[in-house]
Amino acid sequence: MADRKLPKAGTIEIAPSILSADFARLADELAVIEKAGVKMVHLDVMDGHFVNNITMGPPVIAKLRKYSSLFFDCHLMITDPRKYARPFIEAGANHLTFHIEVEKNPADLIKMLHDMGVSAGVCLNPETPVDAIEKFACLCDMILVMTVHPGFGAQKFMPEAAKKIIKVREIVGPDIRVEVDGGISVETAPLAVSYGGDTFVAGNAIFSKPDRIAAIEAIRQACKR
Repeated sequence: MADRKLPKAGTIEIAPSILSADFARLADELAVIEKAGVKMVHLDVMDGHFVNNITMGPPVIAKLRKYSSLFFDCHLMITDPRKYARPFIEAGANHLTFHIEVEKNPADLIKMLHDMGVSAGVCLNPETPVDAIEKFACLCDMILVMTVHPGFGAQKFMPEAAKKIIKVREIVGPDIRVEVDGGISVETAPLAVSYGGDTFVAGNAIFSKPDRIAAIEAIRQACKR
């Protein structure tokens, strides 16, 4: 059984996003990416309210947990993360990231998540300034910087949004992960690394390729440039 804790800061991690996977074969897709040596998988949860798309809920995550020991990095693109945190945790999520844009008391929610036994993160949309999380960023285990508008996969990387990684890294230092989500590929990953990112969500760049393992390795090698 794999260690279901967030990998300690200091390593580069690829977190394949199954939003771009074949939903009719999710168990098989998880098995393949696990063979690629990834430690975590990114689960995009969308409610059709905070974003204009609907994806998966706790029942789907519970089913996936039966087939995988990977670390489940659960990104809640939903209006009410407090209400649904426990169901997702009980379904098998190991980490929950919520959006600063919907939460009035982030420090309290971070504590709540920790008390429920999972690591916690906060996410910034492209238009949201880093100042919005500065007061409590160091309470998190990981900060997620969106480099596309959330809601759909296969969008184009936004270089201006990526520049926020620099300030986030300055605030949190070396011991908290900085995750980057949106348009990550062999072309864009090196830039995100240079800004201070260390955890990279990649969907289309992996699951649009016939060889998922080779695609993951290509991004991993690009991060070393």
